[in-house]
Amino acid sequence: MTPTATAPTTAGSPGAADGAHLAARAEHLSKAYGVGEATVTALDDVSVGLDRGRFTAIMGPSGSGKSTLLHLLAGLDRPSSGTVHLGDTEITSLRDKALTILRRDRIGFIFQSFNLLPTMTAAENIVLPMRIAGRRPDPHWVASIVETIGLTDRLGHRPSELSGGQQQRVAAARALASRPDIVFADEPTGALDSRSGTELLKFLRSAVDDLGQTVVMVTHDPGAACYADRVIFLADGHVVDEMSEPSAEGVLDHMKRLGG
Repeated sequence: MTPTATAPTTAGSPGAADGAHLAARAEHLSKAYGVGEATVTALDDVSVGLDRGRFTAIMGPSGSGKSTLLHLLAGLDRPSSGTVHLGDTEITSLRDKALTILRRDRIGFIFQSFNLLPTMTAAENIVLPMRIAGRRPDPHWVASIVETIGLTDRLGHRPSELSGGQQQRVAAARALASRPDIVFADEPTGALDSRSGTELLKFLRSAVDDLGQTVVMVTHDPGAACYADRVIFLADGHVVDEMSEPSAEGVLDHMKRLGG
């Protein structure tokens, strides 16, 4: 069931919630590309907290900085200034090797491209990152993910034998298999048809409700955003507003006001 709409509220700083309840937080985060007159500021003094065990969507017009924010929060890029914390760990000060290990062990990623290995079955793809890391998957946890994802009868199939939606759900299950602190999804439904996209969003919703995961998703789709508990709106590199228990209609109206 999709949440009901409430009026937008002013976006709060990370200090607005108890830090113990935050899976990640950004403080005074800025990111600029280029130098001199060619400098482009993608993100400008952004502070935001992401609640543990909740589903947060990040939205905004093209060029608003939403993907930049996600990449900085996930440790895929480094800010020009400001800090990012994953739990109690400040990731912006980590050296490259330590950051790589942290991303591997504590963060899950879902992108538009599925990135499944074609010679491996769905089951093998799901646990591959853990095998590479030399860690033994928790069979009970993986089984709970497989049950939630609804592809139990397809685990022996290779990617070429699966639909696009099924492949993306396998990719999502892979992101959750290591039981990460947080899962980041960058336009995960962008390459899917509406039915497959809905299946993936239901899985992400179930991952939060039934498995206790934390999910942060960048999307341009108001229908996708309404699966989230909270929507953060960006414009021109700033957090300009947020909405709790969003509806597709409420998000669409808000995006129209932002020019998205």
